[in-house]
Amino acid sequence: MARKWWTLVVACAATFMLLLDITIVVVALPDMQHALDASFGDLQWVTDAYALTLAALLLTSGSLADRFGRRLLFLIGLTVFTAGSLLCGVAQDPLTLIASRAVQGVGGAVMFATSPALIATTFQGRERGIAFGVWGAVAGVATALGPILGGAITTWISWRGIFLVNLPIGVAAIAAAVRRVDESRSPYASRIDWPGVSTLTAGLFSLVYALIRAGETAWSDRGVVICSVLAAVFLAAFLAVEAKVSEPMFDLSLLRTPTFLGGSIAAFAMNASLFAMFLYLVLYLQNALGHSPLGAGARLLVVSACSTVAATVAGRLSSHVPARWLIGPGLILVGVGLLLMTGLDAGSEWTHLVPGFVVAGIGSGMVNPPLASTAVGVVPAHRSGMASGVNQTFRQVGIAVGIALYGSMFSSSLYSGLKERLGSTPELRGYTDRLADAVHRGDPGQVIGSAALQDRGRLWEAAGAGFASSLNDLLLAGGMMAVVGGILAFALIRSKDSVPPGGGREQPQGANPPAARPSSTHPADSGARDSTCGH
Repeated sequence: MARKWWTLVVACAATFMLLLDITIVVVALPDMQHALDASFGDLQWVTDAYALTLAALLLTSGSLADRFGRRLLFLIGLTVFTAGSLLCGVAQDPLTLIASRAVQGVGGAVMFATSPALIATTFQGRERGIAFGVWGAVAGVATALGPILGGAITTWISWRGIFLVNLPIGVAAIAAAVRRVDESRSPYASRIDWPGVSTLTAGLFSLVYALIRAGETAWSDRGVVICSVLAAVFLAAFLAVEAKVSEPMFDLSLLRTPTFLGGSIAAFAMNASLFAMFLYLVLYLQNALGHSPLGAGARLLVVSACSTVAATVAGRLSSHVPARWLIGPGLILVGVGLLLMTGLDAGSEWTHLVPGFVVAGIGSGMVNPPLASTAVGVVPAHRSGMASGVNQTFRQVGIAVGIALYGSMFSSSLYSGLKERLGSTPELRGYTDRLADAVHRGDPGQVIGSAALQDRGRLWEAAGAGFASSLNDLLLAGGMMAVVGGILAFALIRSKDSVPPGGGREQPQGANPPAARPSSTHPADSGARDSTCGH
């Protein structure tokens, strides 16, 4: 096989792993919770630690690759990701697992930033389009197969298998990259925006920590207040740094373009609504309805299948239909789908969710193909890498913030619901706190089993109704977020903001293009569409 096709194979293998690990983990979370005696907040961090490190380091990784070599950084990222997978697979407590997921995220950010750049520097002309088509298809398949693969591995092997399966793939990819992938650097390597990286990371971490801790304690808790203040300070500092630094990781002037702003809002709303909701849907399917990880993953395939079909159609339409007519209505459909899932009660079956799964899946399929091309289509070619990276950053921030926000809402709603249902009966009133904690942990049976025989039925009913009612609140919030995001995207995205092909490509000889990023080697330059299903 020609050397250049080895580059494509290695890049696709890396992308498959890093995107798979966003969705494959979700269906295994209840098993992790029971095996490691993890709290509800721990579960949120298992997902958010990965998303946060991806969001914080994605843009910087591209700059590092331009300066020190894309193959070198790719190998470092692949090695870190593989090592992180091993650490996740052997973790014996929640804190180790969360820290290991953050290590995975560091490696994933580097791989995600360098994989398309390696492809773009290796392929030219028609072959480049074919290569990016294959890369995009692999990315889409990874996201779509995550729930069912995670369910199968967790059911037939164990939750540790979803991480350990990365080891042979990672080792093989490292060996192939060392022998078969050529090195490349950008002639316009930019400086590393370390102040931007540090303030963004600190701000996002503080915000997510405050949201998760608020769900475990209260908004008035001292730690929540301190972290909320720190989040505001660090994020304000990030904006100040990016406005003044000569080569920012995020050029804030991009947000002055309505279409770019609309695309960023859509990216955040897409992931903060449907994809962040997957965690709570899985907990409902497994902990409340009693389905196995494989059963939960198979049911979520309804969303993935509908999204894949709709994305195929939307991809063909995107060259004939303005992006706003796909992104705006698509997000509104996602919101409608989430709202259709509301109305759950203690006696509901999973089939109640099916209409919403179908509608939300179709909506997400409409949004994803044009979203990335919208971000890069309104900037000159030399800024397309930053534009696409910012779009992906908004996606990951959406997942992290959405999961944390829903977790806080879920805890508050669950406690209030149980207090209302049990408070009128003196002999059951004392079970409110313990039952809420047990529902969080996915094991209310132990608490209910300690009650008097005649009270157990009411406690089971209260637990089931409380879970369903709390999930209804989350679905309502997620649905409204998607609808509002869709309306804003439709209003802001406009065709007249697009930069003509080749616009802004010419640079004075020897000049360093402003805010240069891994842009000249980004898939956006070849017209490749994002097929990562929101991730």
